[in-house]
Amino acid sequence: MFINIFIKRFFQVIVVALLSSSIGFLMMHLLPGDIAMRIAAGRYGPDGLTSEIAQSVRMELQLNKPLYEQYLISIFNFLKLDLGYSLVSGNSVIQELKVQLGYSFVLALLAFIVSLIIAIPLGIFTSISKYKFVNNSVMLISIIIRAIPPFVLALILILIFSIWFNILPPAGFESWKNFVLPTLTLCLGLAAVSNRLITDSMNDVQNSSYFKYGRFKGLSQNITIKRHGIKNALIPLISFLALQSVYLIEGVVVVETIFAFPGIGHALVHAIVARDIPMIQGTVLIMGLIFVFINLIVDILALNLDPRLKEKKYNGK
Repeated sequence: MFINIFIKRFFQVIVVALLSSSIGFLMMHLLPGDIAMRIAAGRYGPDGLTSEIAQSVRMELQLNKPLYEQYLISIFNFLKLDLGYSLVSGNSVIQELKVQLGYSFVLALLAFIVSLIIAIPLGIFTSISKYKFVNNSVMLISIIIRAIPPFVLALILILIFSIWFNILPPAGFESWKNFVLPTLTLCLGLAAVSNRLITDSMNDVQNSSYFKYGRFKGLSQNITIKRHGIKNALIPLISFLALQSVYLIEGVVVVETIFAFPGIGHALVHAIVARDIPMIQGTVLIMGLIFVFINLIVDILALNLDPRLKEKKYNGK
């Protein structure tokens, strides 16, 4: 049962690795401008850039070879799990990603957890509330927050908490306070969708026969919700979280860039500007693997929450 899931995700990892490496390589070479000049500018700065230095970089990195040869060398090294070295800093890509990934992982995990802390109670409260005004108000606020792009939401939070009230730092990384605004930017968008899903799911649960039977047996509404409501309402949310992970990974790139947060998204933007192909390939690969890993966790959670999925697996369907 679980082996089939792992095998499926393993093949996804291989496909993601090859596609991310190929797309990252080709897109960087299709961008306008001289790639050797960009790399040289990243190494020595715009003031120290000359045509001789650019030519030296081109020869050093074998950028004078045909594109297909560069691509085959890149894929061959990639298949050996050799991500190489940054073309700008000269440091190992794996070593740089280890540091940056730690910051991004903590940020994404905090945003994920806080979004659930907001969405689940709010969704349950909205579904059991007898006041239509409450439901409409929560829905309107959720729609507005979800409609705001992450970079706009980030600027609004900076304006409120950093400029008006001056209680949180607007950028950088010095203490735990630097996590607050990036986490809020990511989690509010996630919670805005998740709480509506929880509300709709709880409404379906309350209209189900097993929930009504629990109430018929004399169980109070709170006990019935705890025993039968929450677990069943979480099943569609768990499945939806796999799709939400796309928003989370995309948001990390935007949010880290705006808040100058030292994570993998921030590194990706700098690598694209500098045409640092090994860093781009390594960063995109890690993001793809994170997406596959999240889907694996969601599959396992859904399998444990929904007995019907286990039955399908046992029957070979």
